Formats: sequence, structure tokens, C-alpha cells
Amino acid sequence: MIVGIILLGIYSYKKEKERRDSLRAFAQQHGLFFDSEKVRGFGDRYSHLNFLQTGSNRYAYNILAGKWHAREMTVFDYHYETHSTDSKGHRQTHHHHFSVAVVESEFPLREMTIRPEGIFDKMKAAFGWDDLDFESAEFSKRFHVSASDRRWAYDVITPRTMEFLLRCPNRELYFEGRLLAVRSDNRLDPDEVDGLLNMAKTLLDGVPEFARGA
Repeated sequence: MIVGIILLGIYSYKKEKERRDSLRAFAQQHGLFFDSEKVRGFGDRYSHLNFLQTGSNRYAYNILAGKWHAREMTVFDYHYETHSTDSKGHRQTHHHHFSVAVVESEFPLREMTIRPEGIFDKMKAAFGWDDLDFESAEFSKRFHVSASDRRWAYDVITPRTMEFLLRCPNRELYFEGRLLAVRSDNRLDPDEVDGLLNMAKTLLDGVPEFARGA
């Protein structure tokens, strides 16, 4: 058992190093800054993103920053801990890891969240607490959309945007101020980073001109 634990540790270390080296190579290829070190308090700069304020022992790492198609962007892995107690009273620590891309918009955005529809969303809808519905039944069934300005949400989520999101992997999208954040529910493989950034680019490019005002 001890040998197995040691071998598992060595394997995990090697896989983590390979991933870090791949991210560094991606950064060099695209002229981006890269820092693999843990940065605590990193989520404070995005205080409107509640998922970065959850749990304890929070930090960002494997941070890429620079410009992507002329827009300032930051991509990072994020960690936080939660705790529970088992039936014997033993305290257990749960580690949560995921990746986030934050892209700066050249025009102001209204507060809006687009995320995969969950079972609790369906339960709340049964009691009348529904989200925004769209012409595409498939889109409305797959995504939960909430917005501070419903009209702006309908202007921004065009038929073309709905079709695009239906083709994409499930991500959580947060619009606010001049930032669009795209969250993956786990850590991205290095070859998925450009996909996350291009997803943000496509969404911002797809905002109609008349919806780009303050």
C-alpha cells in the first residue's frame, strides 16, 4: 500500500509538471505572461464573481495574462476548500479546482449569467421562479439565464449566439461591467485554453452594435 501511494504521488507530480510545462509553452507561443505560483487574494480583484469568494484556502495558480485578439485577458486555475464531518465525527477536507478565463470588453456590459440548467433550477421553475426563456426551446432547456436587464439579455443572446452556445462545451458565463468571465467546472487541459478564450471572443464579437451602449 505504501509503495502504491508513493507511485501515485510520483505519477501525479509528473502529470502536473507536464500540464504546467504545456501551459508555459502556450504562453510563450502567444506572447503571454505565465506564473505557476499560488497567488492568494487573487479573487478579490473580481469581487462580483461569487464563486471566487467561496470556501477557505483560496488561491489562483497557473496564471496566464496578456492580450487575446487585442483584448486584455487573464486565465487561471483556482482552488478553494470546503469541509464536512462524516458519521464518526471526523472532519474531512474537500478540494475544489477549476479554470476561469476573464476577458475585458471594449464596451460596457450589463449584469447577466448564462449557465447550464441544473436540477434545482427545474425544481424552482415548478414553483414559478423561472429564468429567461428564448425562442429556441433547446437553448431554454439547456441553459439557465438571469439578467438585471431582461431586454439587454434578449438583445445580446441572438439566434446565432444560441446556436453557438449549443455547440460549445458546458461553461458558466458571467457578464458585468467590462468583463466577461467564462468558468469551466474543472481544470482545463492546456489544449482547451484557446477554446475558452475564443468562446469569450465570439460572444463579445456577437453583441449587436445597438446593445453596446452604457
